[in-house]
Amino acid sequence: MDMRGKTVLITGSTDGVGRYVASRLAAEGAKVLIHGRDAARAKTLIDEIEKAGHAEPTFYKADLSSMAGTQELAGAVIRDHRRLDVFVSNAGIGSQNGGPQRQESADGHELRFAVNYLSGFVLAHVLLPLLKSAAPSRIVNVASLGQHPIDFDDVMITKGYNGSRAYAQSKLAQIMFTIDFAEEVKSLGITVNALHPATYMNTTMVRAGGITPMSTVEQGGDAIVHLVSGDDVAGKSGLFFNGMNEARANPQAYDIEARKRLRALSLKLTGLSG
Repeated sequence: MDMRGKTVLITGSTDGVGRYVASRLAAEGAKVLIHGRDAARAKTLIDEIEKAGHAEPTFYKADLSSMAGTQELAGAVIRDHRRLDVFVSNAGIGSQNGGPQRQESADGHELRFAVNYLSGFVLAHVLLPLLKSAAPSRIVNVASLGQHPIDFDDVMITKGYNGSRAYAQSKLAQIMFTIDFAEEVKSLGITVNALHPATYMNTTMVRAGGITPMSTVEQGGDAIVHLVSGDDVAGKSGLFFNGMNEARANPQAYDIEARKRLRALSLKLTGLSG
């Protein structure tokens, strides 16, 4: 895909791998919509991109830990743009961000499930008219190799909470949604794929978990950009990638009944069922 003039929304793009992807795509001529919670950090990215001679990105400040904040972001993008060529759902929090204890979102949902999964679920649905207008368009969900099956009797992990499990569950939910949504929108000319960009990239999230980085942000960012614009993946959808290569996710991702349960729950939790 020639990115010149294409409009791309990247959530969580003022830091880490999202920031790298925003810079890469701006350099390729894309009209980049960046998102984050820190306006000062966003300004440094905007200045870097402009200094390099590329078009100024548009910054959207939003807190995706709440449904209201997520809907506000979607509403602002819809207000400002008539089409969206690519949506990269990258915003997320790791297993230890904010501490090891269980945390809840503004809506009372387990925080990692809310930020890492539900926010992207909402944005993909609400921004669908813009993606449809830009078809052929793409959705890229930044997931992980770290995946834990969802216990539908305790999705919010109120018993035996563990941050790593919560994170891994949210990432598997992203992949399950990827497979379902790909089927739902295939007739609209929209592809949906998920990926594990790279293992333990040198990001704030990884360092916050006390983990020694193993990969560079550039390695992970290049894998994301591959799904954004690679010609070899233009017709592929509903897949999970490990870096540049197709891979298999946790078996629950391919359980049709589990995906139906997750979809029903997600629609109820986000208020999108009506």
